[in-house]
Amino acid sequence: MQLSHAGTISASCVPSACQTRMQKMPSRSIQSFPPIRRGSMTPRPWTGFWQGLQRVFREKSGFERNADLLPWEEAAYRRRGILLLIVAASSAFAVDLLSYAQPFEYAHPLLHLLQLVLFVVLFGWVTAGFVTALMGFWVQLHPDPHALSLEQANVDNLGEDARTAIIMPICNEPPGPVFAGLRATCESLLENGRAGLFDVYVLSDTYSPALQEEELAAWSALREKLGEGLNLYYRRRKHRTRKKAGNVADFCRRWGRNYRYMVVLDADSVMTGKTLTKLVALMESNPQAGILQTAPRACGVTTFHARIQQFAGRVVGALFTSGMQFWQLGESHYWGHNAIIRVEPFMKHCALARLPGRGGLSGEILSHDFVEAALMRRAGYHIWLVADLDGSYEQQPSNLMEELQRDRRWCQGNLMNFRLITEPGFQAVHRAMILTGAMAYVSAPLWLAFLLVSLALRLMEPVSGVFTFIPWLGLSSSMDALWMITMSWLFMPRALAVIAILKQGNQAAYGGTASLIKSVFLEALLSALQAPIRMVAHTLFVLTALTGIALEWKSPDREARSVQWKDAFNRFKPTMSVVFLTLLAIFLCQSNAVLWLLPIGLPLLMAPMLIVVTSQPRWGRFLRRQHWLLTPEERMTPQILTRAWTLKYE
Repeated sequence: MQLSHAGTISASCVPSACQTRMQKMPSRSIQSFPPIRRGSMTPRPWTGFWQGLQRVFREKSGFERNADLLPWEEAAYRRRGILLLIVAASSAFAVDLLSYAQPFEYAHPLLHLLQLVLFVVLFGWVTAGFVTALMGFWVQLHPDPHALSLEQANVDNLGEDARTAIIMPICNEPPGPVFAGLRATCESLLENGRAGLFDVYVLSDTYSPALQEEELAAWSALREKLGEGLNLYYRRRKHRTRKKAGNVADFCRRWGRNYRYMVVLDADSVMTGKTLTKLVALMESNPQAGILQTAPRACGVTTFHARIQQFAGRVVGALFTSGMQFWQLGESHYWGHNAIIRVEPFMKHCALARLPGRGGLSGEILSHDFVEAALMRRAGYHIWLVADLDGSYEQQPSNLMEELQRDRRWCQGNLMNFRLITEPGFQAVHRAMILTGAMAYVSAPLWLAFLLVSLALRLMEPVSGVFTFIPWLGLSSSMDALWMITMSWLFMPRALAVIAILKQGNQAAYGGTASLIKSVFLEALLSALQAPIRMVAHTLFVLTALTGIALEWKSPDREARSVQWKDAFNRFKPTMSVVFLTLLAIFLCQSNAVLWLLPIGLPLLMAPMLIVVTSQPRWGRFLRRQHWLLTPEERMTPQILTRAWTLKYE
């Protein structure tokens, strides 16, 4: 099957079933994509880490404060200063407690110093998360006057010139679910009455011949069903360069000049016509906005693991989203999908050059969204997270192994982005986002290093009162206080999320107060059990990224499939062996020290069981029948999701 340069499909290359459909469409028979109207999207070479660092310190690039600030910029500066102050003060207090609990004379001062440094970094990381959740709690109950809100969207004033492309880059995805979600989105646009503003593009990088034929047949069938009310185009690239970012850039060079805006979807994205229209209206009323990012709701997967993640995202994740909006305001994240972009500045300023050099942290940028947001802001445009805009949906990986596969890609991409942290012109908040993106994975080896250093000190200095997670082992009051503070910082976001839901009177959407509370405790328990597994996996991901081991970039399996026992054991057999031998050796050296490691060691020894059990849809469905882990989308499923799921199984 080949597409011609003019965007037509040769009938001899089309599957027979697709040919039959095409014969029924004489007026739109074989036009695959519109005439090309080329534009320029040329990348600007990166300055380089060390040269950029010199320029940042010399010119204070990205840290200077303009004289004429917008009200939201003034508020953002104040808020970020408060965040830094709280994190610094809390970390200093915690370090003081840790130092007080140490012996007066150190037998191993370098190990104590290393333990202290690791503790400062990790405690500051946890504190920043807690304070973000705390501010999210405040925003949930007291709307932020500086935030961009759906209340500002006036769809009545939309002109015909607000042309918008909806683009869906795909690569080797199962066409059934992809086109089911896309059809539901397109039908919602038609029902909303604003479909004339939009054109829809499926941008394929699929290289499987069988899937190529299925895609073309699915596109042809959907195009026929939509009729003349909405243009649906399909293009498959011959040269699959730079993955998704390259696919989007290729669209911009060919057709970007035809549109003022573009909405980027993932293969599992579903968005309502009302939401899409409001995004365009918000862009029209905010001419300095470069990117508007929605907060997609995760839903649609029935496994135990996916339902846990969907519930956590809906309850606790909403709090963190509001908190990030509070700190970032018009310098927010872009997550690469379910967002609208102003095309002209994107083409002019957001082309991505290769990272020079060799190794795992060089080459084409993988996590392009963080960098594109930083480039758009450097050009003077605002990036907003519109947290209160409903009607935006996505899916979670169905099991922990699929999630970790996705995390490996994100880990390498985020570590590559760290090379750009000193790029001249990047705003301080986007430098912080690049840092936190890397810390999301680097925190794992730091945590592991902290545990190993603390274990070594415990074995060598049994009376030193080294930090432990089990306060009833007769530790000092300082260590008890540190343990309680850390546990509170980790659990309090969940408690705040429950309080916010109760204060808003939304507990019925989660199955009632009792169902909400017991589900939060179940999610916290499973999160604690999975945390050591993620720690080991993320540590390995960081090491492989730094050593330059090749990474195959594949889409996750979006269907609810159980993990087989054999696969789980094979994946974690080396880890289980190392953990078992380590616990045995420690038991022989100092038997009571094994208790100190059990909260970490047991979940790692149980990893195959945890992964297999939580991957099974039957347990997810059973818990749903018992009103555990309910989300509003499960309690009262939106019409567009019902339509998408129905179409998927037709």
